[in-house]
Amino acid sequence: MKPVVARWYFEEWGRLREGASVASFEDTLNDYLNRDCLPLIIMALDGDKVMGVAQLRYHEMSIYPEKEHWLGGVYVDAEHRGKNVASALVKKIEQVALSLRVSELHLQTESLSGGLYARLGWQPVEQVTYRGVDVLVMTKRIEA
Repeated sequence: MKPVVARWYFEEWGRLREGASVASFEDTLNDYLNRDCLPLIIMALDGDKVMGVAQLRYHEMSIYPEKEHWLGGVYVDAEHRGKNVASALVKKIEQVALSLRVSELHLQTESLSGGLYARLGWQPVEQVTYRGVDVLVMTKRIEA
């Protein structure tokens, strides 16, 4: 499954990383193979096929050193979009964060309206240009 996710990430975000390759994304994913500590990755599966993924990680944006915990890498395969897979992944990341005593999460999205995240209760912080891309930074307090 790791090669599939690495290919998705490369195709979606490879242009933002100098010298990026599918192999470099696959190497990075090795750091996310944790169950009870950060960074970690959650996968939505249909049998043995991965439908989508999301990450819980540290310090995604260097311009926000004070923002420690981030939701990132949310990606759903095209054939599974519109089936609430992304919503389920985000909610699961929130549950895992809470179990790890993380009470606040941050994210960046290219959807400047907040899209899915706004519908799930995330609050906008500010719109910035980061690595040449306009993004909306959002935050959410995680509570039991």
